[in-house]
Amino acid sequence: MSDLADQREGYLAHIAVERGLSKNTLAAYRRDMRRYEDFLRQRDVDSLARVVRSDVEEFAQELSAGTPERAALAPASASRTVVAVRGWHRFALAEGWTTDDPSRLVKPRAVPQRLPKALSTAQVEAILEVASVGDGAAALRDRALLEVVYATGARISEAIGLDVDDLALEAGAEAVVLRGKGNKERVVPIGGYAVEALDAYVVRARSPLAQAGRGTSALFLNARGGRLSRQSAWTILRAAAERAGIPDVSPHTLRHSFATHLLTGGADVRVVQELLGHASVTTTQIYTAVTQDTLREVYTTFHPRALS
Repeated sequence: MSDLADQREGYLAHIAVERGLSKNTLAAYRRDMRRYEDFLRQRDVDSLARVVRSDVEEFAQELSAGTPERAALAPASASRTVVAVRGWHRFALAEGWTTDDPSRLVKPRAVPQRLPKALSTAQVEAILEVASVGDGAAALRDRALLEVVYATGARISEAIGLDVDDLALEAGAEAVVLRGKGNKERVVPIGGYAVEALDAYVVRARSPLAQAGRGTSALFLNARGGRLSRQSAWTILRAAAERAGIPDVSPHTLRHSFATHLLTGGADVRVVQELLGHASVTTTQIYTAVTQDTLREVYTTFHPRALS
């Protein structure tokens, strides 16, 4: 392969299979690589074999500085784009399309670490208490959905991706099978409140919802009997948060709260890593900063010489 477009598609085909990336992630990679491809073509570079280190360095600088034609990218987006470019070059070298990797010394821009927003346990309980309005099928579904998201720390895509067969509600072994990034499965235990909400939904509400559709294995159904969408799940949470009087809540907020509450309670960070489905413990460790703030507050409040 000598043309940039062919090399791009070859790499995308590779990572689609090897990493099991979602369509959205692949689309982001394609956008990043096309931007790099456009940059190289403006320099009359039509193959990765002709790229030199200064090309990659100046592209990285352009991402952060912008051009008259294209706005600068946010730090996280610029970093992601450089990572995509580096991966493309490594693959080209491994495939023998190039004899060198000019990107190997070009580092992604450091992204300022933002602590995740976590709700207090009282706030979470308030949201869950008002998650359902009435005793209809939709109300029982809404309560079960939010109980599962908080009980397992699931991404919203993982929760709505659940099938009925992914539930194990036998006493003493209650758990759900979640499918995360790369379609990797993990078994996550669930507590009594979530089990109770799921049991009420499955027994009393799912069948009436399913009757409107053509038959599906999906656990959480919409009014037409099909699988609940991400947007609908977000609307369910937002409505519950508004009823509870708690602003700025997203599906990821419950995931952040799940992790923070476990760590604050003394859970091992590697256990939380497994529960969240993080490939690296480094990703999970961002939550430890939140618990350190709590420890510091307790120390300064109660230690007799903390303020001396």
